[in-house]
Amino acid sequence: MSTLAAPGPLRRNRLRALVWAGAACLLLLPAVAMWLGVDGVHWTPGDFIVMGLMLAVACGLYEVGTRFSGSTAYRAGFALAVATGLATVWVNLAVGMFGGEANPINLLFAGVLLVAGAGALLARFRPRGMAWTMTAAAAAQLLAAALGWWAALVPVGDGAGGAGPAREALLVAGFALPWLGAAGLFGYAALRGVSGRSAA
Repeated sequence: MSTLAAPGPLRRNRLRALVWAGAACLLLLPAVAMWLGVDGVHWTPGDFIVMGLMLAVACGLYEVGTRFSGSTAYRAGFALAVATGLATVWVNLAVGMFGGEANPINLLFAGVLLVAGAGALLARFRPRGMAWTMTAAAAAQLLAAALGWWAALVPVGDGAGGAGPAREALLVAGFALPWLGAAGLFGYAALRGVSGRSAA
């Protein structure tokens, strides 16, 4: 009975300060770059608002994730998954994964985020199911990279940008690594016997 009165995940979260401080630093980075006169950095107030909202949503999702488990590995996996999703959205809005932000092939990466989000819901945020979900997101990322490479061989939208199709595909495929890292962290939490909702 006493465990119900003092749920583990709400007692301590060693990563919370790091997550929020990291978000604040990311938002301040372009402002500092503009103040220093770095070439190519020209953010408008609207850019800061959009980025601030995205960071707030990402940090909010992380806070929700901490309610499902008190495991540091689980929380780190959740933070990494959210950060990867944020990076995917931001890169697509800023420059586009392939070619440019107007290239329709970049809509493929919405599918990667759908796999991650829907899979987490289906897994009910349990660590073992989350591990499989993040693995599936990594596979979807690799598939999207392969399809993007194939499509970039024939100019689509505004073309293939400054890098060759193979190089772009390789960089995009690299986004599978943090998805796999999150899968590993969730898998470790599962091996340690952490139950997603029982800890909450």
